[in-house]
Amino acid sequence: MTNAGARARPLKPVVRQSTAAMIADSVRAALERGDLPPGTQLGEADLAKQLGVSRGPLREGLQRLTQEGLLLSIRNRGLFVIEMTPDRVRDMYVARQAVERAAAEQIHLGTPEEAGAQLMEITDTMSRTAEADDHSGVGEADIAFHDLLVRLAGSPRLSLMHRTLLTETRMGIHALDPTYEGNEARVAEHRGIAQSFLDRDPAATDRLLQLHMADAVERLTADHG
Repeated sequence: MTNAGARARPLKPVVRQSTAAMIADSVRAALERGDLPPGTQLGEADLAKQLGVSRGPLREGLQRLTQEGLLLSIRNRGLFVIEMTPDRVRDMYVARQAVERAAAEQIHLGTPEEAGAQLMEITDTMSRTAEADDHSGVGEADIAFHDLLVRLAGSPRLSLMHRTLLTETRMGIHALDPTYEGNEARVAEHRGIAQSFLDRDPAATDRLLQLHMADAVERLTADHG
């Protein structure tokens, strides 16, 4: 009689998200929605009650967001949501540009046509929402485009860094209230980036990403110093 168990591959452990991680995700989502505006002081008692958790996991979850730079701990004062100043937005886009250009480089080493096709689908969605004058829909498609771009690079580290940067991007949009008068131009920028992958033209992708980031900074910081 053979020992089937001896030949079987060992089972991989089931990965369960910790309570602290779920708390961090919940608070991060609130930051992205603008429910916790920049400068808001976070009270542990109130948050623990809202989330239905004890203080220990709550503190661990908030500590994760502090390490990501989304919250600021001030000694003897408490924990605050970061202020989205023009200087912080500019610096955030420096980091976003570095991450997304690195992701694009990795995509071009693999199958850029497949990536371009997927990105073009999101661009088509963005175009439809722009035609409907749905500014919120255009914004969501914009975020989805850049999120997918980095995920297609297949780098967990780039994706991890990018998640925080996209949260800050959403926070900046809520805080600085940019005007998007040229949604058609915004769609065209994304379509050009997607097309550069279809064309297998890494130089064009890199140039278009830089121009796109510069345009985003201009929109977000206009009239804010």
